Amino acid sequence: MALHDDRTDMADESEELTLDAMFEALERMPVPEGYKVEIVEGALYATPQRDVHWDVILDVVEQLRTKYARARVKSDVRIDFPGRLNGFATDVTALAKDATKTEKGRWRYQDIEFVAEVISKDTAANDYGPKRSVYAVAKVPVYLIVDPYTAQCHLFTLPKDGDYRNELTLDFGDPVDLTGTVVGLVLATDEFPRD
Repeated sequence: MALHDDRTDMADESEELTLDAMFEALERMPVPEGYKVEIVEGALYATPQRDVHWDVILDVVEQLRTKYARARVKSDVRIDFPGRLNGFATDVTALAKDATKTEKGRWRYQDIEFVAEVISKDTAANDYGPKRSVYAVAKVPVYLIVDPYTAQCHLFTLPKDGDYRNELTLDFGDPVDLTGTVVGLVLATDEFPRD
């Protein structure tokens, strides 16, 4: 479910729309239980969390925890990214050991080592399009798209000049070898559920 409202009055005193103003307005809106809300290029998107979606997220988190401390692995936590009005709640984020928060108490995109997004039908275009571009601009070293509809993983590495220089597509069941990256481990995908 995508929420688009061009008649928004969520502007700050300077009449410029800000992420903080948009998220403050979202807190006052009746977002249904079980929905994740993100702002991608200024548009609001609300997607329902499904069992398959959560099972993949949990599997990735559990595998990352073999290297990353609990406090360094996040899911559905707002992080502001470069570009106009990009406040994402990534499915899975792994942060560097020395990660710090901003003065507003949010994690910095500069400290991200890994992001995984699990495809939802209604917002798949965001994960493959604008979010991929934003992650590359932000120089996120490893971006993984897990697509339960095609039973494939798409791995993007080597961000440079606003794009990823390396892309690899793997089928569920194939290991995602991240040993040559900052993540430094292999993700098993054989138990990822299909949708």
